[in-house]
Amino acid sequence: SSWRFTFYLIAFIAGMAVIVDVSIFPPRTPLVPPAPLTPLSPPPIPQKPWFYDLREVWKGYPIQSMLPSQYWYYMIELSFYWSLLFSIASDVKRKDFKEQIIHHVATIILISFSWFANYIRAGTLIMALHDSSDYLLEVGVSPSRLSPRSLSCASSPAHPSAPQSAKMFNYAGWRNTCNNIFIVFAAVFIITRLVILPFWIMHCTVFYPLDLYPAFFGYYFFNFMMVVLQSLHIFWAYLIIRMAQKFITGKVVEDERSDREETDNSEEEEEVAKNGPLSNGHPVLNNNHRKTD
Repeated sequence: SSWRFTFYLIAFIAGMAVIVDVSIFPPRTPLVPPAPLTPLSPPPIPQKPWFYDLREVWKGYPIQSMLPSQYWYYMIELSFYWSLLFSIASDVKRKDFKEQIIHHVATIILISFSWFANYIRAGTLIMALHDSSDYLLEVGVSPSRLSPRSLSCASSPAHPSAPQSAKMFNYAGWRNTCNNIFIVFAAVFIITRLVILPFWIMHCTVFYPLDLYPAFFGYYFFNFMMVVLQSLHIFWAYLIIRMAQKFITGKVVEDERSDREETDNSEEEEEVAKNGPLSNGHPVLNNNHRKTD
């Protein structure tokens, strides 16, 4: 959890630096000093206007220049998701194991396709939006009323998305901090994945391109993969809301992705370790001892 938290936090900061103007002034030659600003001076020209105006995402498409920061942001994110796809086989398998595989594959396809189709501006917006909640996932998303089994499970290295039981503040025993971060994570996740992504970003990728060029295969393919990703967001949001509901009502909270059968098997193993073998739920007596005179 610690290394994933570090990566997600750095990725979020880097993503914001990639899509937000670091310098909003146009470049000037060294020999010409910049003119002083006055109340009548024109407003500065943003160098990355697509962050403020989503129609700018498609301005000049498909001939759009790529900044070095966008290149490295893409390479780092793509490498990370490949590592998640390869490492998930050795992680604890939960109910959403198939959804995790679908998510990683869809994310890799979206990043790769947006790179080849020069959807760089839209791709950086989507990646930064996802990174905005992932570091909260790793730092402490876990209500305090967790079962011992859920505390012992290693979290799955998912992108985004599903709430995970054992996290950094939970390991440290900071239960109140962990609970507060859970509420913040749930709010950020729902706002970014269920509001901003479908009603701003997907609206930008579905409707705005048609004003500039006719739809082609890449247009349909990209938006289809976005629908797949959004479907997974809705699934994980449902699990988060269930956890939040149990947390607020004071019920015992377990990771909604945990497998009940897996939990029962763990409890049975603990009973065997304490009381010996069980038969129909009762200890098996050892009748093979030697008789004594």
